[in-house]
Amino acid sequence: MFKVVYYIERDCTCQMDGSVKYRSDKIERAPFQIGRNIQEIRRKLNMTLGHLSARSGVSKAMLSQIETDKVNPTVVTLWKIANGLNVDIDVLLKGSDDIEKKFNVSRKDDITTIDAEEGRVHIRVLSPFSMVEDLEMYLLTIDSGGKLVSEPHFPQTEEFLSVIEGTVEVQAGANNTQISTGDFINYHCDVDHAIYNKSDKAAVLHMIVRFNKQG
Repeated sequence: MFKVVYYIERDCTCQMDGSVKYRSDKIERAPFQIGRNIQEIRRKLNMTLGHLSARSGVSKAMLSQIETDKVNPTVVTLWKIANGLNVDIDVLLKGSDDIEKKFNVSRKDDITTIDAEEGRVHIRVLSPFSMVEDLEMYLLTIDSGGKLVSEPHFPQTEEFLSVIEGTVEVQAGANNTQISTGDFINYHCDVDHAIYNKSDKAAVLHMIVRFNKQG
């Protein structure tokens, strides 16, 4: 079995157990700079430890220990923190001066489309994979008679719907309403919820899902 599963540049490797093996004394000392880098990036982004903990899945206690150089994080933990800060893992190694401003374009032919409900619901995934279960954006087309039924998300998670074209019925828990072209609705989706198109025409909607992992 191969033990090396992930490389960070040319100076260190991640073992199967998540530990880091460094190839030089200079890199061996790098983890102690990583803590300061994480703290500096977090502060530049005006993010609290609690916020980063919720976004990354790493506890506040662990983040505090990493930032104060009390523990040497595994690459798995670094990946989670980088994802929470929405930066590449290399930025944690090099420092916040290497943060690049994003300007990402997704061409229509490159956007993932998922067909559901026997082809009556078409979901275009607009947000990048790195934002899954954080902030997700979709363009929905629900054909006549189609429906999108969902189970509860994390506590306090919300959905934001804008109707671009057509009419749909939205149900969230005990609440139910009809919205049409130009209408907007925001609701908690930590309950059973669904969108129905009971009209004779297709409906097009823009959906944003904002997760709150802290509950």
